Amino acid sequence: MRLSPLFLASLVADVALASSLAFGNEAIPAGASIEQPRSASYSSHLSVRGHHKKDNWGNALEQDRKTIKIRASSNDTDDISSDFLWALKKANHGGLVYLEKGKTYVIGTKLDLTFLKDVYVKIDGELKFTNDIEYWQANNFYYDFQKSITFWVWGGKDIKIFGSGLINGNGQAWWDGFSGAEILDPDNKFYRPILFLTDNATNIEVSGLHLKDSPCWTTFFVRTKNVVFDDVYIDAVSTNASTLPKNTDGFDSLNVDGLTVTNTRVNVGDDCFSPKPNTTNIFVQNLWCNGTHGVSMGSIGQYPGVKDYISNAYIENVTLLNGQNGARLKAWAGPDVGYGYIDNITYKNIHIENTDAPIVLDQCYFNINETTCAAYPSKVNITNVNFINVDGTSSGKEGRVVADLTCSPGATCSGIHLEGINIASPAGSPSQIVCDNISGDIGVECISSSEADDGDD
Repeated sequence: MRLSPLFLASLVADVALASSLAFGNEAIPAGASIEQPRSASYSSHLSVRGHHKKDNWGNALEQDRKTIKIRASSNDTDDISSDFLWALKKANHGGLVYLEKGKTYVIGTKLDLTFLKDVYVKIDGELKFTNDIEYWQANNFYYDFQKSITFWVWGGKDIKIFGSGLINGNGQAWWDGFSGAEILDPDNKFYRPILFLTDNATNIEVSGLHLKDSPCWTTFFVRTKNVVFDDVYIDAVSTNASTLPKNTDGFDSLNVDGLTVTNTRVNVGDDCFSPKPNTTNIFVQNLWCNGTHGVSMGSIGQYPGVKDYISNAYIENVTLLNGQNGARLKAWAGPDVGYGYIDNITYKNIHIENTDAPIVLDQCYFNINETTCAAYPSKVNITNVNFINVDGTSSGKEGRVVADLTCSPGATCSGIHLEGINIASPAGSPSQIVCDNISGDIGVECISSSEADDGDD
């Protein structure tokens, strides 16, 4: 085969670049390396002819990217944050950072990663945060929404994070230290970091990874467009029975357009999936949740005078085990809250086992008593919501009630449709579905809350 002059020139340039790196013409941290793809020159030549394959965003595939490696940590306090930041800067605009299997990389310094564009991060090893509570309390990225903090912020465009490895929040020390104070408690000053947060980002893809023991929410997407999680495992499991994980939601969002979660397992002590204000175009398929507060829309309507919404969500093939809630819609009520709407939501083919409230519309969210909720009802409208083919069992905690759709008298609830509901309760049969203040026929027989056997008698 005769090689073209274009190909030969490109090959010579790549060899020259590799040689300059090898001879130290560029400052490289100890233990780090930069490897050019073997196929770079030939692939570049093919791309001129229009045959080069691209990823979903039109960028180079893994095998066509230069690979940046850094040294691993020697112990749990050996902070490689500066090396990791260097690697991401080197991999930006078309490269790949690789964290090797069998090695641990410790992050002990907050990182602003909002500059990224077209970068891959392959994690086959363990990326682990220090549990230096004093440092992280003083050094973090803070968000006013529910007093959120995080170790790092990812942002930019076209960011793919994948592999068979682990991102470890090292949360046990945080759970031991906060003594049960929830993030929503007004007097809480013990802030716990979120494990993975994006801000002002477009096209984020995370796949194959294990996200473990986040001190607080596991993921939070802020001002983000098109985020996809596939084949991910999320868990938060305490080794101390007296200090359990708290607020360790699987998925949370704020001002997001396009949120997709597929083929994912979640085992945490709070919401499995919980998009928050101004999230739209949601797709969930093949999600497994154990010991959670359910797959929730919300909460929304928390802040005085602020309009919130959640719209266009399709949730299919979900298993919810041993939880507090199953499929839930939740909104705030009280004297100083906001308003808004939840619209066009479909839950389809949902299997529920041993769950306190399999289907619930909660418009008196967060520690508000019935008297206050009645005096200051929620102003969040709930419209066009479908629950289709929901089966399984409740825990019996709510008596024979397996679905409680109680709409706020301060809001409109219409277009609520139930179909194929087959949920049994150990408290007896037949199971009961409650519907209060709902406009129109919901598709199944229902009763008012005053008639319900809700287990309180």
